[in-house]
Amino acid sequence: MMPLRALGSSELRVSPIGLGCWQFSKGSGLIGRYWPELADPVALEIVRKSIEGGINWFDTAEAYGWGTSEQTLASALSSLGKRAGDVVIATKWWPALRSAASILKTIDVRLKRLGGFPIDLYQVHQPLGFSSVEKEMDAMTRLAERGNIKYIGVSNFNEKRMRRADARLRHNGLRLISNQVSYSLLNRQIESNGVLPAAKELGLSIIAYSPLAQGILSGKFHAQTPESVRVSGVRRYLRNFTRKGLERTRPLVTLLRGIAGAHGVVPAQVALQWLVSFNGEVVVAIPGATSAGQAEDNAAALNFTLTREELDSIDTESKRISP
Repeated sequence: MMPLRALGSSELRVSPIGLGCWQFSKGSGLIGRYWPELADPVALEIVRKSIEGGINWFDTAEAYGWGTSEQTLASALSSLGKRAGDVVIATKWWPALRSAASILKTIDVRLKRLGGFPIDLYQVHQPLGFSSVEKEMDAMTRLAERGNIKYIGVSNFNEKRMRRADARLRHNGLRLISNQVSYSLLNRQIESNGVLPAAKELGLSIIAYSPLAQGILSGKFHAQTPESVRVSGVRRYLRNFTRKGLERTRPLVTLLRGIAGAHGVVPAQVALQWLVSFNGEVVVAIPGATSAGQAEDNAAALNFTLTREELDSIDTESKRISP
């Protein structure tokens, strides 16, 4: 089992792999419609298998069904006998068409939705609000000073905005501890656009969402014949899920499958293990799960390690196709 690691400069200790909870939106809200509705018993088993597998933290957001995901997560944790402090909870404020004042006005709703579980990490979901980064960080600072939240993070911030957020928090006597961004073997842009190097410099954690590239790195789509591949929802419009996209990524998935066989695991677990190991302890990942089996597989990626040679061979093959 991989040991817990610090989230940025905070005192939070998290498993290198957490659980992303977007899929708990129950199909509500614009963003929540991305995934099919999951019944509460299914959500409960996903959370149960995650915890049993060694996962100790969960990432949700206001925009995931406008609180539905937060509420579903809290209900599952309570049903499993978990209480405040037993797990780490991260959630996010949605800034679109809002100002920083909304951060203060909506915090009581976030806490209510989480049913008594504290907000260990509160994040600005994306950089599209009406207020400046500095005003958003000032509002976050007030929440931390009031004890409404413990630590502050951002999501989808580029290098410049991430640095501005950290600088403002330092001015306020606090620190930015994380930036949640898309990062996988098929999307390595943060390595070249300054985000990952800056995170290492500033002592931040990168929280990688879509670490399996919406499921492509599981290999299940490549295992089917081109004629039999069926992709539901928005994913069918993404380039990686086209016939051409599957052929482009096939060499990488074949490599993952071979390494997985040597370790007695599955390709998705190799992809997750690479993500949380290749850059030392800087990157943690939050794969989602729509079944208990997927949650169990995600957590099992904590139970083995890749050799340096394996890490480097995956790196080389990934760079051939990743933007």
